[in-house]
Amino acid sequence: MAFAMVTTAVRQTPTIDEPVYVGTAVVYAQEHSLRYNPEHPPLGKLIIASGVEFAHPRLDPGFAGDQTELGRRLLYESGNDPWRLMLLARLPVIALTLLFGLVVFAFARELTGAVGAVVALALYAFSPDLIAHGSLATLDVPEAGFLLTSVWLLWRARRRPVLYVPLAGMALGAAVATKMSALSAVPLLLLLAVVSVWYARPVGGRVRRLAAGVGAAAGMGLVAVAVVWAAYLAVDPRLRWTAPADLAPVHGLRALAVDWLPFPQPFRDGMRVQFGFEDLKWGGFLFGRSYYGSLWYYLPAALLVKTPLGMLALWLAGAVAMLTVPRLRPAAPYVLLAPLLLLAAAMTGNRDLGVRYALFVPMFLAVAAAGVTAVRRRRRWGRVAAAGLVAFVAVSSLLTFPYYLPYSNEAFGGPSKTHLRLHDSNVDWGQDLGRLADRLKERYPGERIWLVYKGSGVPSWYGIEASDPRTVPPGEVHGLLVVSDSSVARAQGRLAALVESSGRPIDEVGHSISIYRRP
Repeated sequence: MAFAMVTTAVRQTPTIDEPVYVGTAVVYAQEHSLRYNPEHPPLGKLIIASGVEFAHPRLDPGFAGDQTELGRRLLYESGNDPWRLMLLARLPVIALTLLFGLVVFAFARELTGAVGAVVALALYAFSPDLIAHGSLATLDVPEAGFLLTSVWLLWRARRRPVLYVPLAGMALGAAVATKMSALSAVPLLLLLAVVSVWYARPVGGRVRRLAAGVGAAAGMGLVAVAVVWAAYLAVDPRLRWTAPADLAPVHGLRALAVDWLPFPQPFRDGMRVQFGFEDLKWGGFLFGRSYYGSLWYYLPAALLVKTPLGMLALWLAGAVAMLTVPRLRPAAPYVLLAPLLLLAAAMTGNRDLGVRYALFVPMFLAVAAAGVTAVRRRRRWGRVAAAGLVAFVAVSSLLTFPYYLPYSNEAFGGPSKTHLRLHDSNVDWGQDLGRLADRLKERYPGERIWLVYKGSGVPSWYGIEASDPRTVPPGEVHGLLVVSDSSVARAQGRLAALVESSGRPIDEVGHSISIYRRP
């Protein structure tokens, strides 16, 4: 997994979100200012900063552009090396992703033993989605991993609550300090803290046991809040903050949540920014259908496409085992309820942009899959079947190397067909601009290039001199028409006409960019 992630990180150009996070991380480290990217708390970007600072990046002091302009200025206009800067930004996330794999292993071993732990770790390590997003300087894998760690520590708290409940609070606070969407897990995790303490105190009256559990949950919540505050104070101990001028007002329950949450003002204003995003109408694409708004079943459908078939089978079998095997049943609320609740919350969102919003699913269900090794009846055949399915997952994952972001399983045609069913961070997030530059230089030197690129990279920096075909009449577009597959999927107007009249692509790059020839 480490090899796959590092080699992927070395070759991929910045995805759409990464320059914002990397630019913000540099501002955190050099200027101790919270003014950029308030919609996400600081911890994930501080983790990214721990790698970026080794590059000694240069940035104009007091730069006043928006966060998108900040990323562009840092990577392409300040004399920095984008390749080196992005690799160093990604390495801390890669290291953290590997550490979360050890959490999966430890959690599964405590539930099922060594064999189940190996099954769980194999599913984690070969997950194309975790490899793809664990090799990016983004926040999705850190948030999911911190939540998994918190749940694992709560499970351990059933034996030593005094030690593990505070540690679970720290992990929960780290998740919330990374992405605000982790807030949806807080009520369940606090309830699990009550359950763990209740189990850990088998003697005493029910009232006393319940009071101890509630007290522990309250303490866990206070620790989580303290971690969030610490993340903001680590950036700016004076907590200087000016709310964005275009901050949208919120009303009703949203306003109540923002006003009453015990977090710093920048966090609460960031929630207002997120609520503003949720009120927008985002474009989606699923199974060839382009639409505006959101579909409630989008995430389950996208997971079905992008999860290896053997992994889906082991997830299902493991979930059944968690519910039916007596010794595993106490762990079911910890292993199954958390991802179910988080998925339900994510399904209510208004942005159908990728399975990255549900990366907790392959993490938690890798642990659940270990349950197949605990079934006593026909145990030998169960282990043989599990080994066969893990091998199937491994082969499917290895065959997609090094193009993990556009992975889809064999039932949906594999990575080369993903763009026909999904878009955005599921397949094409701007990661292949460097590969495109190499392809054009090797196979099409000197040809006229017309480019529609969906991403944050600057084509000219990579040596791609191209024009936008949407700015001229279609009859003037001759030569190579190069289009990001997400743009193909949702093409309208002049671009749709150009793509339709160009016939079949003559080439593709990374399963994310299509090349057409127009005579």
